[in-house]
Amino acid sequence: MMSWRRRFILFISRFWQPTSACMSCMPGSLANLLSIPHWGLALQTGLFTGLLALLLSFTPAAKLYGNRYGNALLVGLLTMVGDTFAHPGHYGTPHLEAVVTGIVSGLLALAGSFLFEDRARRLRALWARARGHDNRGSQISERDL
Repeated sequence: MMSWRRRFILFISRFWQPTSACMSCMPGSLANLLSIPHWGLALQTGLFTGLLALLLSFTPAAKLYGNRYGNALLVGLLTMVGDTFAHPGHYGTPHLEAVVTGIVSGLLALAGSFLFEDRARRLRALWARARGHDNRGSQISERDL
């Protein structure tokens, strides 16, 4: 059984991934990133997807959240459904925008699973190397390279 804390984290992560995907897939110029209606549609898509993910956490499908590929697939499918209900498509072909947004959201979830696992160990190691430190915090010398 999934705890309420885990469900809250699940809702938040399933909220930001589709919102980001929707912001990047909606057609228009970069000026749309600052438009209130554009943000409204993206937040609506994220909210629908987050609520669907929360509802699925009460079913046996919640086991898919434990596997990074199953999780990415589930997030992509839920985003497609959420985007379809949130607003009509802008690409001309029915539901094409929802499919593209779902794919981008699934890829964001997969990338996030690699980057943020183990308290963002990979990001912290990359940041340390960029600053010239090894994983233990000491300076990297020329002879270590």
